[in-house]
Amino acid sequence: MPQRQIVIHRSSRQLELYEGNKVIARYPIAIGKSNTPTPTGSFSVASKYNNPGGVFGSRWLGLSIPHYGIHGTNNPASIGTMASLGCIRMHNNHVEALYHQVGVGTPVIIKP
Repeated sequence: MPQRQIVIHRSSRQLELYEGNKVIARYPIAIGKSNTPTPTGSFSVASKYNNPGGVFGSRWLGLSIPHYGIHGTNNPASIGTMASLGCIRMHNNHVEALYHQVGVGTPVIIKP
């Protein structure tokens, strides 16, 4: 089975889920503010939490860089903007779908 991979495009504020070389899902995201930017580089999903609550919305996918993750939000109007402290925000229904399609160890590539 082809490996799944998450690719985040900060410039277009999009998250893509790949299976092998094929995009199987694409979601709008919010990224870090200019003074707290989302880091670029190669990471992986290091932890998964169901219903972390508050500003993290309904799901948390912690990255292999401490204190950063892909998560839901209690502020859906922020999606598509530069609003976070560096994390990747998604609509709760989108992060719930992603949560079920990836596991710990899934590669996460964050591009400028």
